[in-house]
Amino acid sequence: MSAQTNYSYHTPIGVAGGLYDLSPYSIDSRINGEADPGVMKFGMGVVQGVNPGVEVLVPTDASVGSQFEGLLLTGHIQMQNMKGELKLQPQQIVGVLRWGKAWARVENGITPVYGESLYLIIDGDDAGLFTNDDAKGDNLEINGRFIGGLGTGDIAPVKIYNQKP
Repeated sequence: MSAQTNYSYHTPIGVAGGLYDLSPYSIDSRINGEADPGVMKFGMGVVQGVNPGVEVLVPTDASVGSQFEGLLLTGHIQMQNMKGELKLQPQQIVGVLRWGKAWARVENGITPVYGESLYLIIDGDDAGLFTNDDAKGDNLEINGRFIGGLGTGDIAPVKIYNQKP
């Protein structure tokens, strides 16, 4: 018989891809258009796939602002594999937050502040993550903003507004 010997007195702040609060939001269903399992992760920003309005992909350096679909939300139907890993499978239905507030995956090392601009990284290993810095000028500016500082880990709350068509 085992017993719990370690007690934590605080709840982690936020879950990547979780709703931030109960304010109004819009979620669309899309298909994971990535070919490999686990490429797409909850809390990432996604862009239109080969079939716009049907599937989404992780952004690349060829992505443009008008292709931004939203933020990938977690749901209640995902299951872990036998190793305790959660990998979104190709062709799996996913929820995409079109506008509203959610916990987003952010670039390691940033310290977002309430009201700062929101950018989507489209190049390198951090593609799909959000940042508050566009010093290089190669990130996509998203019609949204940070609405708080870091949560537990590399996540922060963001508010995404309706995107320009």
